Amino acid sequence: MPNIKSAIKRVNTTRVTEERNISQKNAMRTAVKRAHTAIDTNADNKAELISFALKKVDKAAQRNLIHSNKAARIKSSLMTAAK
Repeated sequence: MPNIKSAIKRVNTTRVTEERNISQKNAMRTAVKRAHTAIDTNADNKAELISFALKKVDKAAQRNLIHSNKAARIKSSLMTAAK
């Protein structure tokens, strides 16, 4: 554990940011999985889940949680599966 006051603050800030990033990334992954499941089962709210997943993927890429190419790949696979 750091002794300097600013280093202690930085550790706390880093921990909070890391938890927020992990939470947002997990929410994105869950949304994508739900969309794929809806596509496979041909659920009634398929379009709604796909659009929500695309929104989460775009936000994750915008916040640099995932690379923009990975976001494009995820979105492409969702749209291809939806056809």
